Amino acid sequence: MKYLDRKIGWLLLIALAVAFPYLAGNDYYLTVMSLAYIYAIATVGLNLITGYTGQYNLAHSGFMAVGAYTVGILTVDHQVPFWIAFALSGFVAAAIGFFVGILSLRLKGHFFSIFTLCVGYIMYLLIEKWEGLTHGTVGIIGIPAAPSVAGIDFESPRAQYYLVLFFLVVSVWIMHRIVNSLLGRTFMAIRNGDDLAEALGINLMRNKVLAFMLSVFYAGLAGGLYAGAVRFLGPGLAGVDQTFDMTMYMLIGGTGTILGPLLGSVSMPWVTQYLQFLQDYRFVVFGPILVLLVIFLPNGVVGTYLAWKARVASRASSSGAQVKPAPVQMVQQQEGSHA
Repeated sequence: MKYLDRKIGWLLLIALAVAFPYLAGNDYYLTVMSLAYIYAIATVGLNLITGYTGQYNLAHSGFMAVGAYTVGILTVDHQVPFWIAFALSGFVAAAIGFFVGILSLRLKGHFFSIFTLCVGYIMYLLIEKWEGLTHGTVGIIGIPAAPSVAGIDFESPRAQYYLVLFFLVVSVWIMHRIVNSLLGRTFMAIRNGDDLAEALGINLMRNKVLAFMLSVFYAGLAGGLYAGAVRFLGPGLAGVDQTFDMTMYMLIGGTGTILGPLLGSVSMPWVTQYLQFLQDYRFVVFGPILVLLVIFLPNGVVGTYLAWKARVASRASSSGAQVKPAPVQMVQQQEGSHA
């Protein structure tokens, strides 16, 4: 774990991800990992508004569905090229997020979460009932896969895997740049307290809406990738259970970290794969696990490690400060004896 917060650790993770198709036994494993990467992109976006800005959005899966249906509707019903539709998926989600953010971000805490829960349910109902646009419960069938670029075909599971991995790496790198910039520190100041942020001269509403739009842009982008990978869409993608899954990934890995949501998103789908016999009782099983996690590891795996590392560094620096004056005293004593 100690190497994962360094550049060499990230390069090692990328190398393992690149080698995974050669280690996987069949194409099914590639498909599972590709979907895990797609949800990792959406979870990284959710972490921006939740872990770094302190606002818990329960409509995140609805915005992921917006991005997916943008690709599905444009490519299937209007024959728009896939890459144009994909490029629009994130921007359409962000545009809707702007209006939702203007209305919802005036609320705080649980009130904001309850409002976004209602927004997510409205999105689900619109997708299910608006048959003329979304095809209703029948769903959208026959979404084309990503077309070839520079002679590279993305029809095979392996090529699809590398395509999703590419977008995951770019998304995580951009998010790393955001959270380590002045903008990211602005978001964290808002998370630590609205009054403190206002005292520092931060425009709360403008920055909250910006964080919300960036967050749902990631969700829309993940939805566009999902549409091209699965090639079928139904209303279930906008269900609140999808948001709860992403929340679980984020909590297990650690909110307010870059590696945490990524680690949770990639590891938990494999756990559920090996516990498929408990699929009908998933909330009964994972509910108590989440409660125990919040109680004993409130910062998640990565967050707990970083907190432990900070405590060790603090003890080392304090002990060093206590030991440091000793040689000075010894030198003084030696000078006195020579005198």
